[in-house]
Amino acid sequence: MSAWFYLTVAALFEVTFAMSMKYAEGFTRLVPTLVTVIAVIGGIGFLTLAMRTLPVSIAYPIWTAVGTLGTVALGYLFLGEALTPLKIVSAILIVIGVAGLKISAG
Repeated sequence: MSAWFYLTVAALFEVTFAMSMKYAEGFTRLVPTLVTVIAVIGGIGFLTLAMRTLPVSIAYPIWTAVGTLGTVALGYLFLGEALTPLKIVSAILIVIGVAGLKISAG
């Protein structure tokens, strides 16, 4: 499998982890807590597989950026969190920063 595939799966697990933590309500709800634990293991596991080939300076920032952007989007869509102009600009800056890291790596 491709390192980029592993990184994509890892990032999806990262978003799932962040969202399920909210629904776990401090680990007081069993199913969201189990989803959180599985997502943490899956995210780190697939990130580790991706980093067998990809540099850590690329894989980790992309993983965290997708997790951040996905969580902001899903927080807005499912949790009613505000999507302010500053959040949008900040998200764009994250994308620019990660793109810059990727471009600089060649």
